Amino acid sequence: MKSNFHLLFYIRKQKNYKGGAMPIYMRITVSGKRVDLSAGRSCEPDKWNSHAGRANGTKEEIKSLNNYLDSLQTKLRNAHQALIDTNQQVTTESLHNQFTGKNQKSQFLMQLFKEHNSKVKALLGNGFEANTLKGYNTSEKHLTNYLLSEYGKSDIEITQLNHAFITGFEFYLKAKCKITGVSAAKYIKHLKKIVNHCIANNWLTKNPFINFKSSAKAKERTYLTQQELDAISNRKFVVERLSQVKDVFVFCCYTGLSYADVKKLKRSEIGIGMDGDKWIFTTRQKTDTSSRIPLLPIALKILERYQDHPQCENEGLLLPVLSNQKMNAYLKEIADLSDVCKHLTFHLARHTFATTVTLSNNVPIETVSKMLGHTNIKTTQHYAKILDLKVSQDMAAVKRIYAVT
Repeated sequence: MKSNFHLLFYIRKQKNYKGGAMPIYMRITVSGKRVDLSAGRSCEPDKWNSHAGRANGTKEEIKSLNNYLDSLQTKLRNAHQALIDTNQQVTTESLHNQFTGKNQKSQFLMQLFKEHNSKVKALLGNGFEANTLKGYNTSEKHLTNYLLSEYGKSDIEITQLNHAFITGFEFYLKAKCKITGVSAAKYIKHLKKIVNHCIANNWLTKNPFINFKSSAKAKERTYLTQQELDAISNRKFVVERLSQVKDVFVFCCYTGLSYADVKKLKRSEIGIGMDGDKWIFTTRQKTDTSSRIPLLPIALKILERYQDHPQCENEGLLLPVLSNQKMNAYLKEIADLSDVCKHLTFHLARHTFATTVTLSNNVPIETVSKMLGHTNIKTTQHYAKILDLKVSQDMAAVKRIYAVT
């Protein structure tokens, strides 16, 4: 299949021409068939070099004109290459349409967002969780309201996305929706995912996020000190529900498991590690990454207490875990009864494992990251930043060197 083309720039004298600049045209020829387009510029006849298809001269306006014509030639070559790359027949019509963008279907932001969320919904339980879909749906709602509020429309072509749109959306989330910086960053991250999808499909040629940088700062993570953890661990509860919730919480403080992961943890996921002791061999629900955790003595004792628990036996589970809402409600009671003044939530257990149980006891951050099932060690480094005790320990040797004798 012949796919070569020829491009010619020329000036055309209009009827009733009385002097002055003449319009420049570009002629595209493929297999003897041609199409003429206006180049959108004009030139004085005595300055035009018909042989070169460019203007003669060294003045700035001449250079600007020739640079513009060069850019049109490059754009046409890119259009020609795009047809070849997509196995389309190169004709004057197809090249003309590719060059002018007539053969490209308009893509709209909210339409793409809805399609994305529909796919996530279809994949629930197979790579995506309900909370993930909930977050994407919330992002869709905020974007729709932003478009209606600031642009007076329910959708927008993705080619209209720019830096101002993104910064405006961030301001809208913080100022009008009263959303925290961290949450706003999450919704903008969802928008960026759609933008990256458009770039990958060549629907966007310029990335509107190229100069955008979120101003959000990560919220400092709260955790229990060893004294606070011991106060909860040693507290005896007569009420069964409080005793049960305490055991599950303390178990996660010594294993680093999240609520979702301990709730699904099965007896079959306990095995013998390379050291001959019992380990947890599981997969994180959030990231689908493997997590291997040696069981500390306190965690083993808790598991022994639930070996004969009816629910655990019937469902093959390690621990009887209530709903996240009930767990957090009962943890507030446990904190009060244990004289712990911190706002206790279940996720605090994971933070406590990362800081108090491991990093503070000189467990290397790479090992902690592996046990937590983090996909990026930067996530684990957030915990290391908040450990004043670890800083004190690391600087102790330096203090001794510079001690005044």
